[in-house]
Amino acid sequence: MFELFLIPLLVFPAFAESIPDYNDPYSPIFTDKASYSWTEKIKMKIIAPSWNTNRNLIDSIGDDTNHAIKISTRGHSLDQYRFAETDVNSGIFSADVTLTGFLHDADGDGNFDTNPRTTGTGPTSGFLEVDRDSAVTISFEFADGVVLTESVPVSWNLGTIEFQQEIFLSSDIVTIRVVDLDMNLNPEAIDQIPIHVYSDSDVAGINVDGIEISDDSGMFIATVSLTSSSISSGNRLYSVPGDNIHAKYDDHTLPKPYSINDDLEIQTSALIDSSIPPIERLDNTSIIFSDGLGNPLQSVSSFNQIQIVGNVINPNDFKQKFVYLFQVKNSENIVELVSWVQGEINSMQSLDVSQSWTPKKSGEHIVEIFVWDSLVDPTVLSPIMSKTIMVE
Repeated sequence: MFELFLIPLLVFPAFAESIPDYNDPYSPIFTDKASYSWTEKIKMKIIAPSWNTNRNLIDSIGDDTNHAIKISTRGHSLDQYRFAETDVNSGIFSADVTLTGFLHDADGDGNFDTNPRTTGTGPTSGFLEVDRDSAVTISFEFADGVVLTESVPVSWNLGTIEFQQEIFLSSDIVTIRVVDLDMNLNPEAIDQIPIHVYSDSDVAGINVDGIEISDDSGMFIATVSLTSSSISSGNRLYSVPGDNIHAKYDDHTLPKPYSINDDLEIQTSALIDSSIPPIERLDNTSIIFSDGLGNPLQSVSSFNQIQIVGNVINPNDFKQKFVYLFQVKNSENIVELVSWVQGEINSMQSLDVSQSWTPKKSGEHIVEIFVWDSLVDPTVLSPIMSKTIMVE
């Protein structure tokens, strides 16, 4: 008698490592940007599911002599550069390389601002020298005799500069923005650039630092406060309402057709205004008539020279440029005199302004006084004042 014993068959899942499909080399290479400046960081990805050889571990590719990845420029290269899988079983491999440019004075201070070098094995340790007008090529030997490549251009860029606003009040903080990817000299640190700021009232101006807003942005911000009562110093600029303020940045990393040693001054301007309405900027007091010695006249005769005397007061805490214009019309409304005085009046200052006039005919005359900020596109700084005088 035989007894039959049934032994259960235990089935375990079986895993086999996949191998690259050499007959269908699907491994697109991507970079995080379409083009780069000379000191940027290039972030790269290769989609290579065939090279996901171990579904339970982080795989790597490129550091194999038979299937190497090469990162190269015209004169320099990183051979057998390792890419690491982004996650277990993802089949996507990534790496980055920092471009280090070439020896060049990027800010015009007489010193080199770069440390060109080519070193590193990956996936994040690579540094690669590059010229101004070049390209970076990523090549992956997917299989024997099958090399996949991707190239991205490298070039300098023309910087831009702008004020945050077109018009600032004298109490505002002025913000200046410069965008120049070429001055992102260290993509893992905050860089700085020099900016010169000046006003119509202080043409010497001040130098301020533009601070990069993040490690790898190439955008720089500088802030300046305004003063109308003290000299320029530090990040404080002397400027009065009515001034234009100017900011300039010298770009020493210019694209073609400029040469490597060329530089270009890039400028921008904004207007400074006051919260005080223009019509209240100056006080224009009454008109008097006097002789050549300053004695007031009670009567005026034709063909005798007299002085028309006005007075202007600055009640505000900033200097004010002004034009004081005299106009005399006779009884037939014909203008007999137009004359003006240009000047600048200090805070809380009072100025007498006079103009000589010789009446040519008798009769009633009207003297009008206009106070403007300039003769070109004038803004009225005080209400018009007029006074009637009888010439005998």
